[in-house]
Amino acid sequence: MEGNLRSQTVKCGVEKAPHRSLLRSIGLTAEEMNRPLIGIVNAKNDVVPGHIHLDTIADAVKAGVRLAGGTPLAFPTIAVCDGIAMNHTGMKYSLASRELIADSIEVMTMAHGFDALVFIPNCDKVVPGMLMAAARLNIPSIFVSGGPMLAGRFQGKKVNLNTVFEGVGQYNTGKMTMEELEELEKNACPTCGSCSGMFTANSMNCLTEVLGMSLPGNGTIPAVYSARILLAKQTGMRIMDLLANNVRPLDMMTEGTFRNAVTVDMALGCSTNTLLHLPAIAHEAGVELNLDMVNEISAKTPHLCKLAPAGEHHIEDLYEAGGIPAVMKSLLEAGLIDGDLPTVTGKTVAENVASVVNLRPDVIRPLDNPYSKTGGLAVLRGNLAPDGAVVKKGAVAPEMLVHKGPARVFDSEEQAYAAITGGRIQKGDVVVIRYEGPRGGPGMREMLSPTSTICGMGLDKDVALITDGRFSGATRGAAIGHVSPEAADGGPIAFIREGDIIAIDIPAGRLDVEVDAAELAERRKEWQPPAPKVTSGYMKRYAQNVLSASTGARMR
Repeated sequence: MEGNLRSQTVKCGVEKAPHRSLLRSIGLTAEEMNRPLIGIVNAKNDVVPGHIHLDTIADAVKAGVRLAGGTPLAFPTIAVCDGIAMNHTGMKYSLASRELIADSIEVMTMAHGFDALVFIPNCDKVVPGMLMAAARLNIPSIFVSGGPMLAGRFQGKKVNLNTVFEGVGQYNTGKMTMEELEELEKNACPTCGSCSGMFTANSMNCLTEVLGMSLPGNGTIPAVYSARILLAKQTGMRIMDLLANNVRPLDMMTEGTFRNAVTVDMALGCSTNTLLHLPAIAHEAGVELNLDMVNEISAKTPHLCKLAPAGEHHIEDLYEAGGIPAVMKSLLEAGLIDGDLPTVTGKTVAENVASVVNLRPDVIRPLDNPYSKTGGLAVLRGNLAPDGAVVKKGAVAPEMLVHKGPARVFDSEEQAYAAITGGRIQKGDVVVIRYEGPRGGPGMREMLSPTSTICGMGLDKDVALITDGRFSGATRGAAIGHVSPEAADGGPIAFIREGDIIAIDIPAGRLDVEVDAAELAERRKEWQPPAPKVTSGYMKRYAQNVLSASTGARMR
C-alpha cells in the first residue's frame, strides 16, 4: 500500500521538503506523515440542526482512523437547512448547493492528495453532493451520517417539523390557537439530527446504505444514541481496510446497485427528491438512471413502510424494526433486489442481511400485507409533462389518486401561497405553480409551505398542486412536482390558463391538461420567455447551466 499512496505526491522526496514543513506546521509528526492521509469531509455548522453535532461524529471517525493506523485530516463543506431556507429567497440556493458541495470536495481532495475519504453528511443536499463527489473522485470512500432526530411529542402524539408547517394552516383556519401552535413549535424538533420523518435527508442516508457506501445502521440510528458514535468509530476503522484493498466507490455504485436503491426507495416511500438525486449520482458513476426505470421497478415493488409524512411512524420506529437491512431482507427474499452486490462492509448485500429479523411488522409490513402492491413513488407523463413529473403516491389520499379540476394558475410560490392563505382556493381546484423549475426559479424551490397549508386547512383530500418546482420530503397530499420540461424552457405548463381542466390519474401514470394540441400550439406561439429572476452571482451561473429536472437537475 505504501508505494501506491496518493499522498506521496505531497509528502515524499527531497522536493517535497516544503510540503512536509507545512504539514509539520499543523502539528503532524513524522510518524503521522508516514501514515496514509485520510480526508474527513465534515459538513458541521452551527445553524443546521442535523449538523450541529457533527464534530462529535468526526472525532469518533478520527479515533477509528487512528486506531487502524491512519492520519485523519478534516475539512468542511457547506450545508443548507431546507427548513430554515423554506418559503423565501434562501430556498433558491438549496438544490444548487449540491453541485457546490461536490465541486468543493473535488477541489480539496485533488489539491491535498488524500489517500481515502470518510464523508460525514446529514441533511438534504449534502448527502447526494457527497455521493456525487465520491463517484467522481473514485478513491476509497465510506459514509457515516449524523443520524435522524427523535420525533417530538405534542398532545399525546408523535410530531415532526412538518406538523408545525401544517399547524400554520390550522391556525389560519381557526383550527389551532396561537398558544397551541407555540407549544407545538417548542416540541416538534426535540433533538439534534435530520428531521425525524422519511424526508429527503433520511431518505438519502437510508439509500446510502443500499448503495453499499456505508455500514448498516447509517440511515436509522438516532443522532443522540451512543450507537451512532460506535458506528462512526467503526467507519473510521473500516476506511483503512478499504484503502488497503483498494476498494473504490465505483466497485459498489454499479447499475445493479442503483436498481437496488430505486427498489428500496419504492418500498420505503422516500422523498420525491430522491428522483432528482439518484440520477445525478448515477451520472457521476457512469450509470444511466431514467424515470422509465423508476416506473418499471415501482410496478413490481410492494410499498412496505409508511413513515411520516405518509404515516404515523418515524425513523426511530424503522430503526427499532431492524432498519434498512430488515427492509432489504424482505425484498431479497422476494427476489426483488440483487444480493450478490458488494458493499463497504466487505460482504455482499445478502451476507449483510443474513441474520436480520423484522422486529416490528407494524412498521415494515410483510410481503403478503403491503400498503400497496406497487411502490410509494410514481412518475407521471402526459401532454402536461412529456418528460415526466413525480409524486409521492404513498402520501396521497385515496380520493385524490384520480382527480379532475380547474387550474388555478400562479407564476410563483408567493402568489400561490397568498391565494391559499387568503381563502381563494376551493375544493376541487388544481393549484398550478410554474416558473419555479431549476432554470426558472432558479433553483427549483420546495413548495412545502403551500402543500402543508393546504393539508392544515383540511383540503388535502380535495385540492391538488402541480409545479415545475419540487417538494420537501415532508410533503403529503396530491402534490405533483418536477414537471418537465419546465415553464422557463417552454414546457406545456407555461401554456396553462386559468380554468383549464387538469386531469390527474396516478394509477395510470398520467398528467394531462384537457386542451387540444392545436390550441396548445397556438398558445406556444404567443408565449415569450420571462426575464431571468436572478441576474448576478452564483444563481445566475446556475440558471445558465442547469439541466432539466428529468435529468436530476444536474449541471452541464
